[in-house]
Amino acid sequence: MTARTLVLLRHAKAEDPGDLLDFERHLTDVGRADADAAGAWLADERLNPRLVICSPAARTRQTWQGVSVALAQAAPDSGSPEVHYETGLYDGGRTEVIDLLRAVPDTVRTVLVIGHNPTMSDVSILLRPYEGGGVVEGLKTSGLAVHRFEGSWSDTEPGALPLITSHTARG
Repeated sequence: MTARTLVLLRHAKAEDPGDLLDFERHLTDVGRADADAAGAWLADERLNPRLVICSPAARTRQTWQGVSVALAQAAPDSGSPEVHYETGLYDGGRTEVIDLLRAVPDTVRTVLVIGHNPTMSDVSILLRPYEGGGVVEGLKTSGLAVHRFEGSWSDTEPGALPLITSHTARG
C-alpha cells in the first residue's frame, strides 16, 4: 500500500467583514505573513501537495497564494499542483470535505485542503482514530493538521486517518 497524506489548513487571519460580504473578506497583513509561513513550514516538512482543494472565498484563495509562493521558492523544480476551487468548502460541512477526499484519484499521494472553521477542525477531529477522553483543540487561523494513512482515498472515513503532526504558522 502507498501512504497518503492529507494536510488540512484553516485560512490565515482575515479582516473584519465591515460592509463586505463574508465571501469577499481579504487577509490582513498578519494573515498574509502567516500564509507565507504556512507554505515555508510545508516546504520544510517536505509536504508538497500534488492536489490542492480550496474554498473559493477571497481569504482562502489568498492563503493558497501565500502558501504556493513559499512552496515554489523552496522547491522551484517540483512543479505546480493541480488546484480545485470547491464551493462545498465554503458553504458545506465535514460531509462535503469527506466526499471531496473520497473522489481524489489514488495517483495523488498528498492533498492540501484549505478551508474555514469550524469545518477544518471538525474534519481533522473526525478523521482521527478515537483515543479516548480529553478535549481536542481546533485549528487556529493558519493552523495545519497533517494526517497520514495507508490505503485509497476512497476509503476516507471517520477514525481512519491518524494525525501525524499539527502546526500553527506565524509569520
